[in-house]
Amino acid sequence: MVDFSLPATAEHFRQELRSWLGANLTDDVVAAGRRMADDHAFAVVRDWNRRMADARWLAISWPEEYGGRGATGLEQLVYMEETVRARCPLPVNVIGLNNIAPAIMQFGTDEQKRSLLPRMVRADDVWCQGMSEPEAGSDLASLRTTARRDGDGFVVSGQKIWTSLGHRADYCQLFVRTDPEATKHQGISCLVVDMRLPGIDARPVPTLNGETHFAEVFFDEVRVPSGALLGPLHGGWGVATTTLSHERANAARLYAEQQVRLRELADDLGAAAPPGGEVDPVTLRRLGELATRADLLEVLCKRSVSAALHGGDTFASASLAKTVWAELGQDIAALGFDTLGADGADGRWAQLRLSARSLSIAGGTTQVNKNVTAQRVLGLPRR
Repeated sequence: MVDFSLPATAEHFRQELRSWLGANLTDDVVAAGRRMADDHAFAVVRDWNRRMADARWLAISWPEEYGGRGATGLEQLVYMEETVRARCPLPVNVIGLNNIAPAIMQFGTDEQKRSLLPRMVRADDVWCQGMSEPEAGSDLASLRTTARRDGDGFVVSGQKIWTSLGHRADYCQLFVRTDPEATKHQGISCLVVDMRLPGIDARPVPTLNGETHFAEVFFDEVRVPSGALLGPLHGGWGVATTTLSHERANAARLYAEQQVRLRELADDLGAAAPPGGEVDPVTLRRLGELATRADLLEVLCKRSVSAALHGGDTFASASLAKTVWAELGQDIAALGFDTLGADGADGRWAQLRLSARSLSIAGGTTQVNKNVTAQRVLGLPRR
């Protein structure tokens, strides 16, 4: 059964958050969130994150002892809806807050929790995640970056690619191979690496739209202390599974983003229409189809939330929703570009058309998510 009803406590939470955003979120912050590759905009959003963290509005799902609110699943759903609809920028440490922090809370030592989490939530430290490699993208278990024992620590050598904020990061949750003789899933460990250590070279990677959100990171005999180990030695696969499960569950609640984008597209189409004219019927039909798909995506995402509340398989439903979200986002961007052109709405739809290609890769590729859907939703056998 899908339970979409919201209790009074969740609606009170909505009003409290909406009131705080209305009093604190400015147009300058919203604009900065759309230009995160720009140094000044990045600094503006980073400062905004500190304000949110100090008011305990940044990592609401975290336990209170780490700066969160211990929010329920429905409160997290409300939070996503309200922050997206208010055009609140994503946190600088969105990967850290949603993916890395849960792993630190589960596997970290007391010292790691005390020293890393408070600075992460305030964006005092920027975090990145070292998973993908040139020959190990979606197949994390094929990674080749190594960490060999050397005295009281590790020596890391290898290369990571498509590392979000790798060139800005202070710390990296790095997955490395520590036992080359073990089966590929068993010989992986996770390290918390200070990105200022000698031997690390992070090079920005320009994407299709000319921005630099990603980096290629090289590790040349980097000496990392033993205290940087997160979780058990050779137990990094379990840490990675924790990380990815949080990432996909978070991606499943992005329907509000696509609904906001559709409203923006409808507004831009209306503004571009000649005085007294009407939007082309074919365009209206495409817009209506996308709106219907956005509503269906909302149902999928809320099914995932309902599954979490009632002990169901959230991983399967979240993977399905993530696939639909990626395809919908790409189609919205395509319609905006097709109808408004490269210069329409100050070129925003051209930028989105280019950047939207990444939606089917980020947070788990469409191919991987379709395999999850086939096996865990449709019950098809592995091949």
